[in-house]
Amino acid sequence: MDEAKTIMAIDTLPLNDEAATGKLARALARVLVAGDAVALSGPLGSGKTCLVRAVVRALGRPDEEVPSPTFTLVQTYDLPAFTLWHFDLYRLESPGEADELGFEDALADGVSMIEWPERLGPVLPPGWLRIALDFGADRGARRATLSGPESWAERLRNIAA
Repeated sequence: MDEAKTIMAIDTLPLNDEAATGKLARALARVLVAGDAVALSGPLGSGKTCLVRAVVRALGRPDEEVPSPTFTLVQTYDLPAFTLWHFDLYRLESPGEADELGFEDALADGVSMIEWPERLGPVLPPGWLRIALDFGADRGARRATLSGPESWAERLRNIAA
C-alpha cells in the first residue's frame, strides 16, 4: 500500500491557551524539513494563523510579525533552514489558482503551511500533515487533531511530551 495515501490519526492535543499552541508549534518546528506541507483546517478563529506565527517564531524569527494572509493569499518567511510559505486559500475560487501563488515552488524547496487546504481539492500534495483545529470546551481553549501518513507519525512520536 502506498504510504503517502495511508492516512492515520497521530494525536489529539488540548490547546488550553496560547502557550500550549506555542508548545505544539515548537515541537512541529523541530521536525519540519524542506518539502513538507502542513494542511491547517478549522473554522474561522480556531487558531490557524496563531499556530503558523508560533512556528515562524520558533524557527528563528522571534519578533516576526506574522499576519494572516487572507488578502495577500500568501506570505513567505526566509528562515535559516528553508523558506516557509504561509498560504491562506479562503478566497481561492478554484484549485488551479494555487499555481499563480507559487504553490509548486513552495512544495519544491520550502515548507508550506496551508490554511483552508480543502480549496486545493486534488492538488494537495501527497505526504502532507493535517492539523485540524477546533474550539475547546473552555473560553479561549482549542483542540488540535493531527493526522497524516506513517512518516509523520514517526516524526511526531513525542509531540505531546
